[in-house]
Amino acid sequence: MASVRSTVLLCVAFITIVVGMFVVSVTRTPQLSEQELRAAGVFLLPQPRALADFNLQDQFGAAFRAESLEGKWSFIFFGFTNCPDICPTSMAEMGQAERELYTAGDMQEDPLQGVLVSVDPDQDKPAQVGEYAQAFSPRFLGIWGTREDLVAFTQQVNVAFAKVPLPSSQQAADAAPGYTVDHTGNIVIINPRGHYHGFIKLPHKAETIRLTYQTLAAQF
Repeated sequence: MASVRSTVLLCVAFITIVVGMFVVSVTRTPQLSEQELRAAGVFLLPQPRALADFNLQDQFGAAFRAESLEGKWSFIFFGFTNCPDICPTSMAEMGQAERELYTAGDMQEDPLQGVLVSVDPDQDKPAQVGEYAQAFSPRFLGIWGTREDLVAFTQQVNVAFAKVPLPSSQQAADAAPGYTVDHTGNIVIINPRGHYHGFIKLPHKAETIRLTYQTLAAQF
């Protein structure tokens, strides 16, 4: 009888260990190596870079400065509301990744702040940028600033933007701006210290964004 009981206990213990290992394998935070990150288009700075202060504003009229980036991971895309393709595609992927992380509860200890910074301050307005950003996630911020104030920020994170006139044949009949805005398509990563940590190159995929956040949050 004792031997049967021992056998049963060993079987139960073995099953418990196997189930436990399965649960851990399913729920643990994915870890990507630096080589895997690079292969996915994610580039991290050898030494994260502190940012000099800048003066922008969010869709609510509140100041958005260097200190606004502290205490959370910020994934920042630079675009504009009239962007025909890259901006809505990248914002949709970033929104999907953020919603998946939020639903899974992954952001409780390390918040993720999704941000859209407009590079067309002449046409975009703060509330308009915020409405556009929140169409992809209700927790996203829309950021606006004058061209001079934008440059003070974008130059620090290796982002460039410039107006490009459109041919008359491509201009809309409703007198919409006769230009587009060329801009860097990277998602800029700012760590919880408010330092420029790296970037994700185009094309953007929700899975890459999600895994990048999980890896960085686990290692930071």
